[in-house]
Amino acid sequence: MSTLDEVGERDAWRCWLCDEPVDPDASVNADRGPSIDGGAAPKGKKATPGAERLAHRACNTRKGAVTPVVAWSPDLFVVEPAPIVSTVERLTRKGGRELVARCPSRADAEDAGAWLVDRLSRFAPGLAVTTQVEPGGGQFLLMLRAG
Repeated sequence: MSTLDEVGERDAWRCWLCDEPVDPDASVNADRGPSIDGGAAPKGKKATPGAERLAHRACNTRKGAVTPVVAWSPDLFVVEPAPIVSTVERLTRKGGRELVARCPSRADAEDAGAWLVDRLSRFAPGLAVTTQVEPGGGQFLLMLRAG
């Protein structure tokens, strides 16, 4: 098991759940204080060594033993965005590509794609992804491709 400082340094002191900065000097008992999420593992299996992630204590507590929800940025103009966590799980398992959102303009889709790649670089650092924007049905489709 890694120490809090090791995990914090590796994760650049950002909460993997909400993507906000974590104060390394805050009390571990404070809501915005640092904590280590032990890593998710399928039922009956152990977590992968080194799977610990940095989280705010409140984010980690709120997540509990359920699948976390990682929200899309409210600054993006996306319609029907795919759930980030389950999309990452499928792409990690199977690879390929998935439709992750529809946007009214190409610029909106490109902005959403850039944000998503940046967010996934912290949320799922081991997953190499690219985005692709395609016109479809009067809107622009944002695809996420693994590999």
